[in-house]
Amino acid sequence: MGVEPENTLRSFVAAQQAGLDVIELDLHLSKDGALVVMHDTDVDRTTDGTGPIADKTLAELRALDAGRGERVPVFEEVLEAVRSPLQAEIKDVAAARALAEVMNDRDLAPRVEVSSFHDEAVAEIARLVPGVRTALIASRYGTDIVDRAVAAGAATVCLNIRRLTLEVVERARKADLRIIGWVVNTQDHLRLVRALELDGATTDYPEIKRTGRFTA
Repeated sequence: MGVEPENTLRSFVAAQQAGLDVIELDLHLSKDGALVVMHDTDVDRTTDGTGPIADKTLAELRALDAGRGERVPVFEEVLEAVRSPLQAEIKDVAAARALAEVMNDRDLAPRVEVSSFHDEAVAEIARLVPGVRTALIASRYGTDIVDRAVAAGAATVCLNIRRLTLEVVERARKADLRIIGWVVNTQDHLRLVRALELDGATTDYPEIKRTGRFTA
């Protein structure tokens, strides 16, 4: 989203062309049950429309401009537009069930990791999709995030880099959890990722990966 309209096919293609390892996207359900790719619960910030996604049909969402003439995509379109592995963030249990249907139909467990801020959504997708990799996301958290991730069956924690401490990292390692830091858009945060030996970082700017190779 740092260089192209957020959560659009244009941005995902750019991420793939930049050589990023995984593309992260966000999923909501439209009024008629489509898996819509958008971060917020409403369309106000990222399109020329207003109102909640849940109150709009897919056709109504398609009529909106998501930036530079891009349309709001659905999850299935992203699968076709890029070949990269994906991390799909779901907002609730209903989205987990809709995503599970697509993943099982297309055998996507090897390609798509599923993440959520909500423990119950992580547990639900794990129940519905055999072999799926899951991640629990947290912005404000303490060491309890490790226990929550283990209880939900997550293999990874995606944690706000601004709040990450060595204590949390050590506890996560003892629980055999992978750790991803977000959002890493500065060299200072990238140095912290390296110092804490995290497994990865989420960024809005593809050049972070290139500069990271030369950063102490």
